[in-house]
Amino acid sequence: MSEPRLTRRGDSTELSERALRAALSSEGLAPYAWGNPPGDAYPPHRHAFSKILVCVAGSIRIDLVDIGTSIDLAPGDRLDLPAGILHVASVGAEGVTCLEAHRNH
Repeated sequence: MSEPRLTRRGDSTELSERALRAALSSEGLAPYAWGNPPGDAYPPHRHAFSKILVCVAGSIRIDLVDIGTSIDLAPGDRLDLPAGILHVASVGAEGVTCLEAHRNH
């Protein structure tokens, strides 16, 4: 199992949803947007695919149960989550909007 990869936004990073979507599309990915209100949570789960998650607005915490660590995503942050990793997600106080894409390898 490969390790999750976190990419933090840089000061010069364009944070508009359009620019973030274009960046994912340039990798051959098909991103879609979703959002949740403050305090929403996803119970422990795994995916059969690699998941790419980019925070557009708000925040979300991903608890990587298998690894024993947590990652807080803020606008512009990207998490590449390999298939099969058990994780939990908790939406921050302002809600969250994310772009998501999948890889089947």
